[in-house]
Amino acid sequence: MPAIVWFRRDLRLADNPAFSAATRTNDTVIALFVADHRLWRPGSVRTTMLAAHLAALDDQLAARGGRLRVHTGDPVEVVPAIGRTVGADAVYVNEDYSPYAIRRDAAVAARVPLERSAGLVVHAPGELMTTSGGPPLVFTPYYRRWVDHPWGLWLAPGAAHIAGDTGEGLPAAGGAPLMAAGETAALGRLSAFADRVDAYPVERDRPDLDTTSHLSADLHFGVIDPRRVRHELGEATAGRAAFVRQLAWRDFYAQVLYHHPWSVEHELRREYAGIPWRNDPADLAAWQEGRTGYPIVDAGMRQLLAEGFMHNRLRMITASFLVKDLLVDWRLGERWFRRLLVDGDIAQNVGNWQWVAGTGTDAAPYFRVFNPVSQGRRFDPAGDYVRRWVPELAGLPGAAVHAPWELGPLDLAAAGVTLGDTYPDAIVDHGMARQRVLAVYGAVRGEQRSGPQPGEHPVDHT
Repeated sequence: MPAIVWFRRDLRLADNPAFSAATRTNDTVIALFVADHRLWRPGSVRTTMLAAHLAALDDQLAARGGRLRVHTGDPVEVVPAIGRTVGADAVYVNEDYSPYAIRRDAAVAARVPLERSAGLVVHAPGELMTTSGGPPLVFTPYYRRWVDHPWGLWLAPGAAHIAGDTGEGLPAAGGAPLMAAGETAALGRLSAFADRVDAYPVERDRPDLDTTSHLSADLHFGVIDPRRVRHELGEATAGRAAFVRQLAWRDFYAQVLYHHPWSVEHELRREYAGIPWRNDPADLAAWQEGRTGYPIVDAGMRQLLAEGFMHNRLRMITASFLVKDLLVDWRLGERWFRRLLVDGDIAQNVGNWQWVAGTGTDAAPYFRVFNPVSQGRRFDPAGDYVRRWVPELAGLPGAAVHAPWELGPLDLAAAGVTLGDTYPDAIVDHGMARQRVLAVYGAVRGEQRSGPQPGEHPVDHT
């Protein structure tokens, strides 16, 4: 009987334990992808990138004499139906750990057997528990276990015949992909980054240099395996170890969400559940559209709108501005990022937004409020990143671009800038906003109740 490999976030053939298991133990394998109608959004950067990766995967399968079979619909209905049609007695998958994926896979498994592998992370949720046997919620001890924990080699793919039926074919996606697609292109990006990774600790926070790996989307779609990244880079230098540590953070947030799926909607630190968010619609819209009057914030948000990507330092700056300066609920920002980011991974997105908001595990202290001007001057010292994305300020010299209100009217006029006209006035005074958010968080902390209340979730931070 044939077997099915159901591709999801693992769009590669090498270092793919589900594909290897299926092709080593079966004579014929059907490579299946289901364009989930809940997730396939034509015109979005992420769907366009996904479609390009799927086309590249189809080319890889064609080189083996087969094709990628694509159907559109609800996987809970489609996967068992295809299994019945082709007479498959097993469906091979790499486990996904998001709340939606867990519910989806449980529903599919009730209709057709799933042969599960762990192919999305280095160490799967449940492998690395605390000394007391609970799920980790503090990164540093988790990281020590993560570095030392053994990981076996995955087997190479087998010689099974890949079926040639293409099914319904890929639905329309629209647009051009953000980067070259497929496993070969991802490996090329890894190789290019390996040549500059030793400078990672120095350059990682510089959006103007654009020297980070650009592997986050590749990891999200699974066109490259995180274990392959760790193996190729190693940890022999400070730069390599620093980058590999980011892979550990990726695993960490995956297991946090796996054990605490409610954290998508609820604060992990229950003492912050009662923050009285302002949630001003005009402030939220100005932030989303890059019209806050703070150049580094606006540059990051405009890059997100244009490319579906944003440098990690800018993600922290813009998130802090929304939550701490504007007192807008972190959940609104998290959803906006998740909607637009090409690498929009729910575990990483929720984990990092809660970190910035001070409500999550290993959270930044509530009193840490990023100053957008000093952050801009420090990490975009010549203002090149801002001028790239906020062209109306391009005539301002050097670091002056980060605080145009500090220039005199003659200097602004010479650069063609009129605050409140060609570029918006700042929508909030940062000094005032900082004092406001400290007072709000401090008041909420002072109102802590003993014991969890109905609908709340106690958290063990050991």
